[in-house]
Amino acid sequence: MKSTILPEPLKPGDLLRVITPSGALREFKAFKQSVEIWRSRGYRVEVANDIQHNWGYLADKDENRRHQLAQAWEDPDCRGILCARGGFGSTRILENWTWETNSSTPKWLIGFSDITALLWSLYNAGISGVHAPVLTTLADEPDWSVERLFNWVEGRPLPPLKGCGWGGGVVTGFLLPGNLTVATHLLATPLLPNLDGVILALEDVTEAPYRIDRMLTQWRLSGALAKIKGIALGSFTRCEPPANIPSFSLEEVLRDRLADLSIPIVSDLPFGHDSPNAALPVGGLVTLDADQGILTLMSKE
Repeated sequence: MKSTILPEPLKPGDLLRVITPSGALREFKAFKQSVEIWRSRGYRVEVANDIQHNWGYLADKDENRRHQLAQAWEDPDCRGILCARGGFGSTRILENWTWETNSSTPKWLIGFSDITALLWSLYNAGISGVHAPVLTTLADEPDWSVERLFNWVEGRPLPPLKGCGWGGGVVTGFLLPGNLTVATHLLATPLLPNLDGVILALEDVTEAPYRIDRMLTQWRLSGALAKIKGIALGSFTRCEPPANIPSFSLEEVLRDRLADLSIPIVSDLPFGHDSPNAALPVGGLVTLDADQGILTLMSKE
């Protein structure tokens, strides 16, 4: 369990750079609408010239996407990095990657889904990012979710989130939010953070119950779940069983694989794929109340 450095609050006029570290951009209308949301708040948003490139299912070749990330991270005028979308590919650019933390002021990194790998890697470097909508999803968020994101990056406190408590008491720890599929593929790699004492926050999309079962079983067998203090579960969107095939429900799988861990668990929290996707600080100190079903951010330290 570790504390992280929180970047300085953003303010109108700050420069933000848009990158595509993962999949190729496809939702151009939603992307432009989301960029406009940031610009309407007074931010200067610089979109990379190669934003519409693709290399197969990736936004570009690894070296080009890695260069795009490096340019944004090392730019002294840039205060934040907005990820265009998820998909797949961020883990590929993290091979032989080191976050430069000496010559540049820590800046905001904002995204979710495949961006989990970047957020967790940055957490390893001691810097807090934001698990929050990317630029192909922000425009579809409800007003309160959009405001929550801006409140956090602009230095204002966040209200608690309410879900369904499974019982097990109250625990405090550093929050590590991410996508279950991406996080599972970080197991047994140098990118996996130290999980001792963290509160793990997980979500996913379009994964059948047996696949969720398989991933959570891998977490169990790896020993990783024995280290954490609590689990916060967000939305598992379109994770229904296949038609006409015998299956457990998603709820049954989650209960079967997690309920016997004897740690506080809260489910049905409003974050993940599809709306709403409430912003969560990576490495933020939080309290998880599994009796009341509440996740509360405790500190900005």
